[in-house]
Amino acid sequence: MFRCCCAGIASLAFQSDNQAMKTNLTQVQDIAYRELGQPPDSLTLNVRFMWAHPAHILALGLGSGLSPKAPGTVGTLWAWVMFSLLQNQLSELQWGWMLLLCIVAGWWACTVTAKHMHDQDPGCIVWDEIAAFWLVLWLLCPTGLGTQLAAFLLFRFFDASKIGPVGWAESLFHDTDAWSKAGWGIMLDDLVAAFCTLLVMAVWRVW
Repeated sequence: MFRCCCAGIASLAFQSDNQAMKTNLTQVQDIAYRELGQPPDSLTLNVRFMWAHPAHILALGLGSGLSPKAPGTVGTLWAWVMFSLLQNQLSELQWGWMLLLCIVAGWWACTVTAKHMHDQDPGCIVWDEIAAFWLVLWLLCPTGLGTQLAAFLLFRFFDASKIGPVGWAESLFHDTDAWSKAGWGIMLDDLVAAFCTLLVMAVWRVW
């Protein structure tokens, strides 16, 4: 039963990421075609877009958002790997300050990149997943690999399905033409998905 649930969650996240990525690739290509005057290879296209501005580099998760398949899931996996490498290198206070900085810098980077792509929530922007999942792992750890995997699957489920409060959070800033709010619209639903993940994990531990 647990395996079936995990497979269903992974499939839902994968399908949602792929649909968003198809739209993003077309938009990024349109921008690059205008800049370059010719349609180069799509991978080069995205890499050039990423390096065109510091905000793009951060928003695209240092390249993890350029994955042609499930960029949101790839970005979350990248966050998991980096957390594992940095977990014992930073104190709790340093992690807290870094996460606060990640959220504020993420707002700026996501706002700038979304504006350049003329899309309020491009799927290739994955810094929201990275910052939110770091928050989940920071509050859960130290814990075992199995618990971290459960948190990963839950987070991807809430983020991809936009169920309940996650969908509400996503809609708050997406009906406005103010680009200054686009970054909060991108970041907020993932932070709510992180909260929902932590809530489920807390209930699970109590039971």
